Amino acid sequence: MEDSNRKYNENRRDFLTRAARAGLSMAAACSLGYWFFDPKGPGRSSSIKTGVSLADFSIPGQKPKMSIVHGEDRTETIRRAMQALGGIEGFIHKGDRVLLKVNAAFASPPALSATTHPQLVSEVTRLCFKAGAAKVIVTDNPINDPASCFQLTGIARAARAAGGTVVLPAEHFFRPITISGARLIREWPVLFEPFKEVNRLIGIAPVKDHHRSGASMTMKNWYGLLGGRRNIFHQDINTIITELAMMVKPTLVILDGTTSMMSNGPTGGSLSDLKTTKTMIVSTDQVAADAFGASLLDKDAGSLPYIAAAEAKGAGTADYRSLNPVIISEL
Repeated sequence: MEDSNRKYNENRRDFLTRAARAGLSMAAACSLGYWFFDPKGPGRSSSIKTGVSLADFSIPGQKPKMSIVHGEDRTETIRRAMQALGGIEGFIHKGDRVLLKVNAAFASPPALSATTHPQLVSEVTRLCFKAGAAKVIVTDNPINDPASCFQLTGIARAARAAGGTVVLPAEHFFRPITISGARLIREWPVLFEPFKEVNRLIGIAPVKDHHRSGASMTMKNWYGLLGGRRNIFHQDINTIITELAMMVKPTLVILDGTTSMMSNGPTGGSLSDLKTTKTMIVSTDQVAADAFGASLLDKDAGSLPYIAAAEAKGAGTADYRSLNPVIISEL
């Protein structure tokens, strides 16, 4: 009887041990599956065809330019800012296909200034068509549900009302991209599909505080092109912003400092986080735009490490004054 009980206990212990091991294996597999799952695009292990890169959308041979216009009316300040650079016709020509990369990251109303203002989207789209553009595409890869973000921010309605085409991200729109000399953007999924049919690129971003990088402006705006588990890059935020500036060579960037988010960025959530700063910046140099934009957040460009790092990588200049910006006093 003792032998039977001993064998029973041994068998029971053996069964429980094997069951526990199996359970751990299943849990590990599930955790790994969760780790790699992301509805916003494939991860590094994607089998999608590689070898693609983003084109250079800057105007060949054009000297860097910058304008700074002070005023409260976005429609008027963006018009004047473009005129100060010789008119949008100097950048957008007849037949051009233009991509507007907006910040539609969050499902929040325009009044909170966490996203690109719809009034600005509407006017820039209109100006592009006035210059002869054949098509204007508006896109982003939001953190929240894309359809909800584009709707609640008012961006979708504004773009379509002006004749633009809104492109929401889909899994098959991403392609793995590697940036020469980069440490993080290596075979990483990027929202590539909208770029395939355009020859001009304009980034439109609000001026915001950011709890990790210190500020979110034009260079940080390209973060919305990344797919996969991009949140891991927040652990090395200055490097990823620098590499994004290396990856994207825009035609123009527009930095909207009409109202700046001074605290609790990048999402904000309260009007008390905002400050009326009455400034619109347009530049062919994204580093210069951000260097000036830092002043609207009561910061110095030197306090934002990614600005100097992007300059060192050849993405632009932190000395925005060297561009002799056209400055127009409050309208």
